[in-house]
Order: sequence, then structure tokens, then C-alpha cells
Amino acid sequence: MIMVKHPLVGIVMGSDSDWPVMSSCAETLKRFGVPYEAKVLSAHRTPDAALDYAASAQERGIKVLIGAAGGAAHLAGVLAAKSELPVLAVPMPSKHLQGLDSLLSMVQMPGGIPVATFAIGEAGAVNAALFSVAMLALNDAELAKKLTEFRVNQSEKVLAKTLPELP
Repeated sequence: MIMVKHPLVGIVMGSDSDWPVMSSCAETLKRFGVPYEAKVLSAHRTPDAALDYAASAQERGIKVLIGAAGGAAHLAGVLAAKSELPVLAVPMPSKHLQGLDSLLSMVQMPGGIPVATFAIGEAGAVNAALFSVAMLALNDAELAKKLTEFRVNQSEKVLAKTLPELP
């Protein structure tokens, strides 16, 4: 497990093979100075540990949970079943269906147990981190300022782009 002092975000993935994608989530949180912990727990291979993790997250100071899994494994749904914290889902790309199976299993949560689902793969991992930052920034003026600066910087980069002239 990767852990920073007093983590605010828990990143949980179903397999260590998800880390190359989810490390971009961790890097984004780190860029904003948001402490996180990252750990491997499986909805199917370690269900009791996953449920215990979710049930204890809030009392340990976690404010947001991010669950990443591939195939039909809906780790985020398992986390949401045992926690009232906001839970964000990141579908992992899969070998045969390129993550569509992951996405469909995550967006089909029944009413009453919400999970916010993001894009498949790295874009979803980054956006889950940014969404976490946005939620935490509601009660943190310094973090809100960093998020505003990030968004302004993104806009400036796009506006500075030029296209090559045609011959």
C-alpha cells in the first residue's frame, strides 16, 4: 500500500496491473498536494478486506474513495455499499472488450447507492482525481485557488496553440 500522512483520498484498485493507469490519478492528486493512499483490494478475491476498508475509511479521515477495476468487477460499487463517502469509479481497459465491460458494469448502479463513473483508463483516472480535488476544494480555499489556476493554465495552453500553414 502507498500511503501519505493523513490521506484524504483512498485509491483502491482490483489488481496491481491497474497501477500503470491509476498512477496518473495519484500523480494528479500529488500535483495539488492532496494526500492519498493507494491499495490493491479485489471485490471478488478479497471481499471482506474491501468491505472493511470502505467501512473504516471515513473514521480514518478519508473524504473520497476512488475504485478502479476491470471486467465485470465493480469494486467501486462494493466500496459504496459500505461507505457513505463519495465513491468514484474508474473502469480499467480490458483485453477483449477494451474496458467497455468495465464501464457498463459501473454505470449500472441501482438507485440508492450512487457511484460516479468516469472514462475508461487514464483519462478517467485523471478526471477522478480532479473531481476529488473539486469536492475537497469546496471547504479548502487554498485548494480551490490551485484548481482555478490549473483550469486557467489549461485554457491558456489551448488558446496558445497554432496550426501550421498549408503549403
